[in-house]
Amino acid sequence: MQTLQKKPTYIFLFTSLLITVIGYCFVYSAGSYWGKVHYEDSLPFFWKQIMYGTIGMISAWVIYKLPFIHLQKFWFSAYIASILLLFAVYIPGLGIVRNGSQSWIQIAGFSLQPAEFVKISVMGFLASILAKTMHDKKRKYVGPLLICLIPAGIILVQPDFGSAFLLIVGGFSLLFIAGFPIRFFLGIGSIGILALVGLIVSAPYRLKRISAFLDPWEDALNSGFQGIQSLLAIGPSGLFGHGFGQSRQKFLYLPEPQNDFIFSIIVEEMGFFGAVILISLFIIFLFTGYRLAILAPTKVGFYAIAGLQSMIGFQIFLNIGVVIGLFPVTGVTLPFISYGGSSLLSTWLIVGLILRFSKD
Repeated sequence: MQTLQKKPTYIFLFTSLLITVIGYCFVYSAGSYWGKVHYEDSLPFFWKQIMYGTIGMISAWVIYKLPFIHLQKFWFSAYIASILLLFAVYIPGLGIVRNGSQSWIQIAGFSLQPAEFVKISVMGFLASILAKTMHDKKRKYVGPLLICLIPAGIILVQPDFGSAFLLIVGGFSLLFIAGFPIRFFLGIGSIGILALVGLIVSAPYRLKRISAFLDPWEDALNSGFQGIQSLLAIGPSGLFGHGFGQSRQKFLYLPEPQNDFIFSIIVEEMGFFGAVILISLFIIFLFTGYRLAILAPTKVGFYAIAGLQSMIGFQIFLNIGVVIGLFPVTGVTLPFISYGGSSLLSTWLIVGLILRFSKD
């Protein structure tokens, strides 16, 4: 078993490192002008991303060394702690508001988005429960459902629709892998669609995002602006793009290009072939991760790796889909690539967990 695991483990880790380095390069390129205009420094995002990545890799190594990662008590404690972090965003002087969402906490000048870490704790806690009840014919559905929905509801109130959506999709993917019946998903899905419609109708900004998705040119200077600028970056890029560092849209046309829409800058500079290479690396990352899930020596490891990979895979799909105009804007980062400490740190924590669960 150990011999079989070595090759996908090395490929998985190497691919994670390679995509992270690509992220460094394009955070530098995409954020250089934005940083120069707003911070009088062309490299603030680049250096911070390297710092976040270094902390993330060190954290992944620490996680890899933890001997109690399979214990349900550990994941229950992590789950409760992450829920408390979600409420910490409302503490005066600690919680901060960004882009209309009170979903961040700030300590000593560094900001953290608790929702990124809640997603991990939910996957781990669910995996530890499902591993114990997989052969139980009287398996209860309410508990696993509430484990997903309680933090998702708190995140929605902040509001952070993208993170809540990813958490629910990741959790339900894990329940599907665990063999929950189709009728369970049909029933919950019907309720979920009604709830989703209600959420969209109740928030004017969500309605604007939907209308901007259907016809971005209707409000080209407001709700449709970001989507249009992204397509203007991708459209003329051709096979090989304009060359590294030669993006035009990063010159204040595409807002904060180093963040959620960084894929459009990558395509603009490296073209179709650059996009294919990056997507291929993501596919290798996901394939080897699922391979490690199959080879995992414990049921907890199998469920945890499969759930985490499903969640991060859907996040990649959703981000790229938004950037190329397939989905409405959701504010979801591109793993390993987009600028942001919480995103990069949580992604590397997932890498550490996957490597640990695949070990023993």
